[in-house]
Amino acid sequence: MTGRAPITILPLMTTDPIPGIHRVLGIETSCDETAAAVVDGGAHIASSVVSSQIDLHARYGGVVPELAGRAHVELLTPVLADALDAAGSDTSGAGIDAVAVTYGPGLIGSLLVGVAEAKALALAWDVPFVGVNHLEAHLFASLLEQPDLGWPLVVLLVSGGHTLLVEVSAPGRYRLLGGTVDDAAGEAFDKVARFLGLGYPGGPAIDAIADDGDPTAFAFPRAFLDDGYDFSFSGLKTSVVNMVRKHPGVATADVAASFRQAVVDVLVAKARRAAREVGAKALCLAGGVAANSLLRQRAEQACTEDGIGAFLPTRALCTDNAAMVAAAGWWRLGHVGPSPLTLGADPNLRLVPTA
Repeated sequence: MTGRAPITILPLMTTDPIPGIHRVLGIETSCDETAAAVVDGGAHIASSVVSSQIDLHARYGGVVPELAGRAHVELLTPVLADALDAAGSDTSGAGIDAVAVTYGPGLIGSLLVGVAEAKALALAWDVPFVGVNHLEAHLFASLLEQPDLGWPLVVLLVSGGHTLLVEVSAPGRYRLLGGTVDDAAGEAFDKVARFLGLGYPGGPAIDAIADDGDPTAFAFPRAFLDDGYDFSFSGLKTSVVNMVRKHPGVATADVAASFRQAVVDVLVAKARRAAREVGAKALCLAGGVAANSLLRQRAEQACTEDGIGAFLPTRALCTDNAAMVAAAGWWRLGHVGPSPLTLGADPNLRLVPTA
């Protein structure tokens, strides 16, 4: 999977304003976060509201798709009202020039709620509607806080559903370097945390207890560490489970610390190697796992040692949010144009290679 062709994302930079499009309402309902935001000019966050469903799903140790979809139906209207009000607008759509929404990838029931609402608002307000790829949107999180990161750069996108390395060689020129062949990093965190009885979501739970453990206590495997840019965390998860079953008396903090260390070692080693290979000016983290304290620390340290920039989005922009959707939608409107109202939700949406 290493050395993939360039992929279609979007040009991330332009100095030209989009005629008639300044203020974009973004909607995000791809999984278990109900979010709405208003972004001006693709760069300035006027408001951002996120309603988390963590408490709803915690008892099940993970997201229950049916419950997530129903919760979005209940939460989206008040979340939208709050986001519009905070931006100085209201449900009449005053001042909103376009509506952007995540249409994939994600949970089909959840996606449908956001897509339907976005279409309804675009029709009611007579403004353009634009669908946004959730993976593309995460790349805009960094640019909302630091618009000029330097080119080329490498983005490490790590979340519950995805683990990707993307080379950004210039505005509009991207290449997918590698991705996970099985479990995503965030998925592995959730599964290990559930097995250890640490609760949900697994990333923050493991991060908290790992600080009190010994990261060298167990030599868990680091798959593909020196082999290309693809990732595999399924074997690591299995190794943790097997070890604990054989030695039930081990300290949970030591297990968590050793597991976290193994994941971060792989992520940082590959991202660092990719940055060196493409001559990147900066390394960016994106996605929910980018909030992991050890990953942020190690990534920043590696960039300092290698003499390149490091951009670590604030934790609010690491997790799913609608500001990144609105920003990505603004750029798509300027470079591709609006989406047809026939656009449907696509739970398996991918980053498509180009010739």
